Amino acid sequence: MKRLISLRSLVALAAVVGWLQFAALAQAQTRFEQWSGTFGRPPAGPPPTADTVVVTNQTLRLVAHTSTAGSRVRIRLSNEMGTTPLTIGAAAIALRQGGAQTIPGSHRALTFSGAASIKIPPGAPVLSDPVDLGVAALSDVVISVYLPAATPLTTVHPNALQTVYISPAGNFTAAATFPTARTTWMWPLLTEVDVSGTGGAIATMGDSITDGVGSTNNTNNRWPDWLARRLQASSNDALMRLGVVNRGMAGNRLLTSAVPGSLSGRSGLERFDRDVLATAGVRYLVFALGINDIGSASSSAPVTAAMLIGGYRQLIARAHARGIAVIGTTLIPFQGSSYYSAAREATRQEVNTWIRTTNELDGTVDFDRVLRDPANPLRMQIAYDSGDHLHPSNFGYQAMGNAVPLDLFRAPAVLEETTAQ
Repeated sequence: MKRLISLRSLVALAAVVGWLQFAALAQAQTRFEQWSGTFGRPPAGPPPTADTVVVTNQTLRLVAHTSTAGSRVRIRLSNEMGTTPLTIGAAAIALRQGGAQTIPGSHRALTFSGAASIKIPPGAPVLSDPVDLGVAALSDVVISVYLPAATPLTTVHPNALQTVYISPAGNFTAAATFPTARTTWMWPLLTEVDVSGTGGAIATMGDSITDGVGSTNNTNNRWPDWLARRLQASSNDALMRLGVVNRGMAGNRLLTSAVPGSLSGRSGLERFDRDVLATAGVRYLVFALGINDIGSASSSAPVTAAMLIGGYRQLIARAHARGIAVIGTTLIPFQGSSYYSAAREATRQEVNTWIRTTNELDGTVDFDRVLRDPANPLRMQIAYDSGDHLHPSNFGYQAMGNAVPLDLFRAPAVLEETTAQ
């Protein structure tokens, strides 16, 4: 009898050792796994003119449009604009069938450090644990987040241009058919979706023009979306494995942060670490900032070209210090908008001249030349103008995305810091 117990103990011990070896292997695989952003939205806060959405014992369902493919996924949730702890009761990811509905069998429950729920401290983000899920490029994935307690949605991206679905009372994270009690355009909590096994990411940092304001809701017509389409259509494996992560924020300025809760959020210089450096696998930065600095400044205290160039040089230095190549874009025409004046136009021209001629950038995209009217270069072409003479139309954003030279992403990213001239 004693010998039988001993054999059983040996079998049990062998099973435990085998499980520990498997767990160690899985942990090592996760530890050294390569990740790249395939989708992103920077957090800001609800506009001061809008009521803060509060959900209680309800489920959010968000549709994220991927830029590149992967066999495993994880998400990043944020309480970075919150002032109190945020409790996530449950979360899941699935492939989208249409609307708020998911493809049966594609649902994967998400965990955080091994737990199904997590409390996120104010000012902090969290990453989910990875799950196996085949995600195609240029497809929709659905992220469901259950919030059990009364939760004011203070960490949001105000101009998602994508419907967010909110359930009636209950946890519907695992539901293929989602009951919708209401919808909103303010994108809450989700700031990034990552995929494994890809070749890095391009972070596009900008204002409402990168955010896609003026394009049609639920159609993915922002210029970074068009760039992602072109990368996938290139048939070049290295380019197809690059993700495009949109870090545009309406109203955003390079140099000045808005008041708390404002639409435009923190300045480009302030949010750079959070929105660019923290993007998984980031290898390239494309920045398009400065119009709001110029247009929002008073005539008695104008933002000068020298001030903006100084800010650009900071972005370049900080990116190069982390091995990230930096691509600058010219500021687009805005005559006819409320921002326009002859003095502000002179500043735009001076900035654009620097962007076109400097050797401090790793590449340039001339959005100004793409969009301007040949008969009046101070204005956008009518077909490219959404109507406010500041934001492009769907056709304008398509032209911008098509104008980005793909050769900019064929060379290795910069590996050493560049000294500003």
